Amino acid sequence: QVQLVESGGGLVQAGGSLRLSCAASGIIFGINAMGWYRQAPGKQRELVAGITRGGTTNYADSVKGRFAISRDNAKNTVYLQMNSLKPEDTAVYYCNIAYTVYNYWGQGTQVTVSS
Repeated sequence: QVQLVESGGGLVQAGGSLRLSCAASGIIFGINAMGWYRQAPGKQRELVAGITRGGTTNYADSVKGRFAISRDNAKNTVYLQMNSLKPEDTAVYYCNIAYTVYNYWGQGTQVTVSS
């Protein structure tokens, strides 16, 4: 059974940094795309950053230049380095993986940025 466990969220002041991690277990084959989404109160879930199996990345315009996504295929783990955080980055962050023909979601981790 595939499970995703996220860590690294928390409370940080504006301008600070956090690093999120998401480790997948129950993996037999290689994971295709991996990504991070976020959902703020009253808003729809949105893609923050994605990375393909080969390492190609894409980012939401709002985080370009501040966030960096990376992955360790040997550890089945995806990371999100978040720098220069802003109050508008406050949300629950979810990791997502595309594995075989399914998409799997983590349980979410809260990121709160105070002004």
